[in-house]
Amino acid sequence: MSRRIHLALHPYGVGGPGQHGLWKDPRVAKDASIDINYYIRQAQAAEHALFDALFIVDSQFINSTYPAHYLNRLEPLTLLSAVATHTRHIGLVATASSTYNSPFNLARRFASLDLISGGRAGWNVVTSFDTGTSKNFGLDEHLDYATRYGRALEFVQVARGLWDSYEDDAFPADVERNLFLDPERLHALDHVGEHFKVAGPLNISRSPQGQPVIFQAGVSAEGRDLAARVAEGIYAPGGTLEQAQEYYADIKKRTAAHGRDPDHIKVFIHGGPVVGSTDEEARRREREIFEEDNDFERNLALLGRSFGAYDFSVHDLDAPFPDVAHLAEKGGRTGAARIIERAREQKLTLRQVAQEANAFRQSPFVGAPDTVADTIEKWFEAGTLDGINLAFRNNDDLDLFVDGVVPLLQKRGLFRTEYEADTLRGNLGLPIPANRHTRERELAGG
Repeated sequence: MSRRIHLALHPYGVGGPGQHGLWKDPRVAKDASIDINYYIRQAQAAEHALFDALFIVDSQFINSTYPAHYLNRLEPLTLLSAVATHTRHIGLVATASSTYNSPFNLARRFASLDLISGGRAGWNVVTSFDTGTSKNFGLDEHLDYATRYGRALEFVQVARGLWDSYEDDAFPADVERNLFLDPERLHALDHVGEHFKVAGPLNISRSPQGQPVIFQAGVSAEGRDLAARVAEGIYAPGGTLEQAQEYYADIKKRTAAHGRDPDHIKVFIHGGPVVGSTDEEARRREREIFEEDNDFERNLALLGRSFGAYDFSVHDLDAPFPDVAHLAEKGGRTGAARIIERAREQKLTLRQVAQEANAFRQSPFVGAPDTVADTIEKWFEAGTLDGINLAFRNNDDLDLFVDGVVPLLQKRGLFRTEYEADTLRGNLGLPIPANRHTRERELAGG
């Protein structure tokens, strides 16, 4: 089968970053972000369109300046467990922090979602962007960059070890032999590492896809290397076609360097398509959306997130950009470093930095259906992506894409016309990981 595009849906609720005014849209319910029926309908619409996954973001720190969706939203694993019972094929990917969770507890929760859904769970591993999260978990300071990524790597390794606690044939449930569990197929982990000490075993069996699919969003060198080592799906930053090509090639190269098959890691870029009856109509709507959401105070607060939710309003807006480099190490270091470098090189004021950071940037995926399909095909063939993580402002925009663009991608042989499998791994073309204990026994001839 020829290579095909994967599509995921990222619901906005009442509005995430860059969508500050979405809650005012009369087509968006004011309680969408805490209404499970909203997510069920989103998942069912995406499943009807044969999308690969529903992707739920999360964070565990807010202040009053955060986007509306962040202020009042459901916990991802709870949310997706409910959605699982109303869907059959679509993957269910939840964001969860490796910095502010314990491996045993989180591995059990994801394994539960994986079984509830019949093998459709995915974990988007994050190290936590917001430095203020630490104070919600009893820590005075956010962990530094190196510690967070070292912990994340070990966390995933521990979780995968726990998911292999039971071999696939561990439960014969043989009444005649009075044998529910074959004890030789149950394995403790007994992990002792730099960050964790976990005995195991986990008290839940493997799902039809073996283990949840690991996703990650690595931008920095550390993040890219973590993704190349453990991820099976990546949420990539996108940018220009050339930037996306560089990122895609780098990730695939790093993956191969770690002895992995580059085809077993799927790169999803972010896409916020705007589809209209004509290119002109779609471009006009894109500009209108930007103007609706272009609030300077909100943009200034959003700039602060890269620096640990720092309050830039305490500074003179027309003075040179303040020296906040020390705040970047425990926040969004890569993005913050770029902001600082640009401000220094161009001698920008704080006002100019905030305006430039949130300036209008035309999306490539905007236009009439055939234009959007052409662009997606161009980017796909140019080696920038394996899939697109799609975000739509409302159901009307989702329907325009599903009804107008998806059929064109299908006609060109770029997107499926039916699901290939019932599991997330199966639809992404990823192998089922062999249970390590079964593999060891087979290698030993047992």
